[in-house]
Amino acid sequence: MVARAALAEMALDQIFIIPAAQSPFKQAQSLAPAASRLEWLRLAFADEPRCEIDAQEIEREGVSYTIDTVRDYAARFPEAELFYLIGADHVPTLPEWREAAALAEAVTFMVVPRAGEPAVEFPPTFRGTMLRGEPVAISASDLRERLRAGESIEAIENFVPPAVASALKVKHSY
Repeated sequence: MVARAALAEMALDQIFIIPAAQSPFKQAQSLAPAASRLEWLRLAFADEPRCEIDAQEIEREGVSYTIDTVRDYAARFPEAELFYLIGADHVPTLPEWREAAALAEAVTFMVVPRAGEPAVEFPPTFRGTMLRGEPVAISASDLRERLRAGESIEAIENFVPPAVASALKVKHSY
């Protein structure tokens, strides 16, 4: 839903979905295996030709820093305007990101609002836009926690594409 909202609202040509090898802000959190996460993303976006899965951060291994990926895209697409899609809860942390000043200069952030939450203000030097879309009251973290707590896949089926729910039934990664 979020990717489609960004494509439509921002009139984007393409979105690259880039799973992190390891978030610098969640180093203590255990992740599902990279191969599984890539499989789920490929299943989730199989019917959206303007969404491409890019495994570069997983292939780089280690902690994933956005600025490294942004520099890669800037080199690959020197004429493109670069956007970066994030959840509203991450906006206040932007000044803490690696090479924040360079990142603020390199991309325009597209922010996914949370249902019932007020709009967020960008820190100085950062620029972006709030997507209208349809804010969802549940996060990926909430879904993972439900599965870890022993809830059945059926408890999250309304929040993930059917192909992903089927794959999760086969591989109980959480």
